[in-house]
Amino acid sequence: MFPWNLLPFNQNLHKKFLEMKPDEIEKYVQQMVGKMFDSNMRGMIKPEEWLKEMEQKTSPPAEPASGINPEIFETHDFVFLRLALREEHWLKEMKLFYTSNQVIIEHIPEHSDKHTFILPATVKRKGASASHRDGVLELRLPKIVDMQFSEIDLS
Repeated sequence: MFPWNLLPFNQNLHKKFLEMKPDEIEKYVQQMVGKMFDSNMRGMIKPEEWLKEMEQKTSPPAEPASGINPEIFETHDFVFLRLALREEHWLKEMKLFYTSNQVIIEHIPEHSDKHTFILPATVKRKGASASHRDGVLELRLPKIVDMQFSEIDLS
């Protein structure tokens, strides 16, 4: 139980809180918060409205028109990119490039197309490998494990 007697409130307040129902507590909190905020911030006070807006913003992104939507994930040592190839000839036409934080795929589905995907971690410049099995292209990129840190002196 909460030690109400240690707080600098009177005993009537303690009894009032014990007798309140959850709905009454929520109304009380909403009133107090409403008094603290400006009138143009009223929409932010109601959590239901805020959650609805967040759900709309976090809805899954629509698949790109090109249909190129790889699965990118990382393990302790590697970053993997898996891409389902719908057509077998894409494997011969595509060009793959990568930097320390992104993968670039060119020439699929059309020759003029270029797709850039951001990686979840930095990877090494050497040591990447690609394999194709069952219509899925898999890139395996080794992560940079030894990050160099420099301390910034605060004076």
